[in-house]
Amino acid sequence: MKILAAADLHGSQYRLNIALKNVERYSPDLVVICGDITQFGPGEVAKNFLDQIPVETLALTGNIDTADVGKGIDSSKATKIEMKRVVKKGIPFVGINGVDPNQFKVVEEKKLLDEKSVLISHEPPYGAQDKVFIGMHRGNKDLREIVDKYKPRLVLCGHIHEDPGITKIGNTTVVNCSMGKRGEGAIIDINEKLSVKMLD
Repeated sequence: MKILAAADLHGSQYRLNIALKNVERYSPDLVVICGDITQFGPGEVAKNFLDQIPVETLALTGNIDTADVGKGIDSSKATKIEMKRVVKKGIPFVGINGVDPNQFKVVEEKKLLDEKSVLISHEPPYGAQDKVFIGMHRGNKDLREIVDKYKPRLVLCGHIHEDPGITKIGNTTVVNCSMGKRGEGAIIDINEKLSVKMLD
């Protein structure tokens, strides 16, 4: 399965057009949008953006997205992945936006995660592709605990604009696919083997 992952569109049609260009170029089976689709809403922007993507899409909200953005995702042709487990081509995808602490409890209580899962989050786990411009780690410590405990195969995230790239935590590959400052997201091939290509 080939995935195009991107985050931090922040309401920019220009950034969305880059993602659409990469959909055309790489022909992914699935697009994953890891939050901050809008710049403080409104939900109609999220719906408009997601409806332009011509392949199946999973999306969740980020810290800049207002409450109505979740409704915008729900009303779009994309699937809102927050606190859900969705299986595509035999691969389970689980969503935690990393902003709402209650989502961690729900994911644990429902036992949604395992070592075969792809975890989609807005924020990165602490210590993995989460360095801000002054060099400090600003990832989510609760998310890091979840990753250490359940060891998902892949984590797709954004939020930290300054640090797109790839990190390994044990057997977990973490990909910060932020488009916020530089880069165009990532292409991931996930089958028996996993390969990641960052898009410049």
